Amino acid sequence: MEKISTPLTEMLGIKYPIIMAPMFLVSNADMLIAAINSGITGTVPALNYRTDKEFRAAIQQIRSAADGPIGINLIANKSNVRLKEQLDTCVELKVDYIITSLGSPRKIIEKCKPAGIKVFCDVVDIHYAKKVEELGADAVIAVNKEAGGHAGPTKAAELVPALVNACNIPVISAGGVGNGFQWKEKLDLGAVGISMGSPFIATTEAGVSQDYKQACVDYGSKDIVMTTKLSGTPCTVINTPYMKEIGTKQNWVESILNKNKTLKKFAKMLTFYKGMKMLEKAAFGATYKSVWCAGPSIEYVNSIRPVKEVVDQMVEEFASVGVKNQA
Repeated sequence: MEKISTPLTEMLGIKYPIIMAPMFLVSNADMLIAAINSGITGTVPALNYRTDKEFRAAIQQIRSAADGPIGINLIANKSNVRLKEQLDTCVELKVDYIITSLGSPRKIIEKCKPAGIKVFCDVVDIHYAKKVEELGADAVIAVNKEAGGHAGPTKAAELVPALVNACNIPVISAGGVGNGFQWKEKLDLGAVGISMGSPFIATTEAGVSQDYKQACVDYGSKDIVMTTKLSGTPCTVINTPYMKEIGTKQNWVESILNKNKTLKKFAKMLTFYKGMKMLEKAAFGATYKSVWCAGPSIEYVNSIRPVKEVVDQMVEEFASVGVKNQA
């Protein structure tokens, strides 16, 4: 299929307006290389790398193996004590764009703008979208109710048009896309592209365990639940037997700490740390204690296959919708 032109493809120089969403512990250099070589772009969380040396090596690996835009996801709030180091590395190595999550992107935008690095900001409502636009964001990512990970409270059908009408910068839709038909729907709502993550977990390039990948095949949208146990912020996970056992809500101690003004920040950081360790253990090894992050779009995952096959099918389905619409 020919290039699908939107402001996102023009902004990043890609063939199709798809960003492989940043996924904690899942996204890696091999996935980004495959994404670029498939005509889209990919983003990896800086937190997926334990050291700055590993982070730099990954960026250089991608650059040497693929000719296309590299995106990095930065957690902007105080729980990320490595933010300054990660941001400095992104600017020094001249990554193409950054996606900010969970916090004010002010410092990130201020440092990236002079370096020519674009900044896209995760938002869940008009208020925050207007705030980041005023700060100089290049686009907003409308995180809707069907997103994997930290989902928003509003359906894409409401959120995307509302942001398109309220903002003067492009809107990218995140959540609720598992095939080309749903991709087309989001563009018809006014989005310039999509950020899609969960269907890429079950790919050969993903570095997570076979059990995690297979879970994305075996489970569906009805098996996705929201939990506050991982980061203190509502996050979507697969409702495995272990999740059913431990429950999705914080215990009474965690709940009290999070309501205390003095202790709230420290409690949130502790919850984040414990939750990330729980995810890490489940992601890379077969364990009964499985906490696997994913979104409802795993409903459309039927097998484990290469990234290119996922993209090719999306494009084929998108094209078929276009033909029907013209008839």
